[in-house]
Amino acid sequence: MRRSLSLAALVSWRVLALAGALAGATSAAATPSVASDVFTDQQKAGIQKVIHDYLITNPEVIREAIDELKKREEAAELASREKAVNENGDKIAHSANQAVVGNPDGEVTLVEFFDYNCGYCKQSLASVSKLIESDPKLRVVLKDFPILGADSVETAHVATAARMQLSPAKFWEFHKKLLSTRGHIGKAQAVAAAKEVGADMDRLEKDSNSPETQAALKEVATLAEQLKFDGTPSWVIGKEAIVGGLPFAQLKAKVDNMHKCGKTSC
Repeated sequence: MRRSLSLAALVSWRVLALAGALAGATSAAATPSVASDVFTDQQKAGIQKVIHDYLITNPEVIREAIDELKKREEAAELASREKAVNENGDKIAHSANQAVVGNPDGEVTLVEFFDYNCGYCKQSLASVSKLIESDPKLRVVLKDFPILGADSVETAHVATAARMQLSPAKFWEFHKKLLSTRGHIGKAQAVAAAKEVGADMDRLEKDSNSPETQAALKEVATLAEQLKFDGTPSWVIGKEAIVGGLPFAQLKAKVDNMHKCGKTSC
C-alpha cells in the first residue's frame, strides 16, 4: 500500500509538470492545489489522453518508475536504520537488559533480535553457535523480541527472568535448549528448560512478571521499532541493521569484515 501511494504521488507530480508545459503555464512546478485550478475540463481531458497514449505506447515506463521508487524507498530505509543504530548504539550493544554470550570483551559484536517460536531463528541458532565456537573474539548479544503471539510473550518473560539469575554460560545452554525445541512453545517449555539448567524456580516465577522484566522487553520492542524491525531474526552488525535470516557464509563474511576493516563490507 505504501508503495502504491508513493507511486501515485510520483506520477501525479509528473502529470502536473507535463500539464503545465502543455497548457503553457508559467511554472511547471506549480503546487497540485494551484495547478488543478488553472486547467479547463477540455485541457484536463487532453492531458489525460496524452498521458494515457504515452503509457500505452511505452508501458515499460511504469515498471521503471516502480523499480526506481523501490530503490529510493530501500535507500531511505537503510539510512533510517543506520541513523537509529548511531543514536541507540549503547542500548543496542551494551544494555543491562540483554544476554551476552561468546566473548564478553570481544572486539566485534553481533546483535540478534529473535523470537523463540521463529522458525528462521531456530535455523540461525546453528550459525550463531558455529560463529561463537570458531571466533574467540566475537561477542554476541541476544535480544528477546516476542512478536509471534501470546505464547512467545510468555516465553520471553520466563527467558528474561532466567537471564537475570543464570550465568552467561548457563543462559546460553538454556537458550539453545529452548530454541532447539521442536514445534510451538510457550511458558511450560520455557519453565522446563530453565529447571533443567538449574534455575531457582521460586525466583523465576517471581521475576517473570516483575517490573524489571517488563521494562527489559519494552526496551527491546522500542529499539526494534526505531530500527524498523518487523520480523525475526533481525541483526545489528557494526552500523548495519538487517531484517531476515542470513546464511552462515554471509553472516560470517560480515563478522570477518568487521574484524578486518571495522565495517560489514570492506
